[in-house]
Amino acid sequence: MLFDNRNIPEQVGEVIENLNKNKMAGYYVDQQGLLISLLDELIKDGETVGCGDSVTLDQLGVFDHLRTRNIQFLDKFQPTLTGKDKRELYLQNFRADTFVTGVNAITKKGELFNIDGNGSRVAPMLYGPGQVIVVAGVNKITDNLDEAIKRTRQIAAPLDAKRLGKSTPCAALGRCIDCNHKERFCNDFVLITGQFIKDRIKVIIVEQSLGY
Repeated sequence: MLFDNRNIPEQVGEVIENLNKNKMAGYYVDQQGLLISLLDELIKDGETVGCGDSVTLDQLGVFDHLRTRNIQFLDKFQPTLTGKDKRELYLQNFRADTFVTGVNAITKKGELFNIDGNGSRVAPMLYGPGQVIVVAGVNKITDNLDEAIKRTRQIAAPLDAKRLGKSTPCAALGRCIDCNHKERFCNDFVLITGQFIKDRIKVIIVEQSLGY
């Protein structure tokens, strides 16, 4: 492996150490170019690769890069996809060699926390793909689970609701009021604390503020 995680910030080092204790591999990169190189090292030619919706991955150009690779990319962003097509693609994600996604929060204890609407992003993280690659900016690191839930509900969810054009209260107010709106997507609260298969989940922390 070309990336040995030397010279990393103390806070990130603590997270990576705890990820490893939880049988998840942790990596740190301080620039976008190194991220792309690391992804190319982890994802082999000929693989089937799925993805979750992620502002972080979009900002870093990961989706565009995957479209250039010699892989079968299960591209959920194709404009011609119908609802039925997307459901079939989501099911294919379970059989993918690699699933690439962002995350709402990472605790210092090396836990991954997400809130999802229909589960299509978190489900493959939990089961199916042989490898899951999570990419996150340093802004996603929180002191504990309570702070992870708070940042997701009060920062990430309202911004995502606004981005998606939802009519939920949080999209208008910029904060969560624990609504029961018909378009509510704070439905699945998922905490990943470890893995049976060592290093199935790989977490790449980027020295930038990314996503929500």
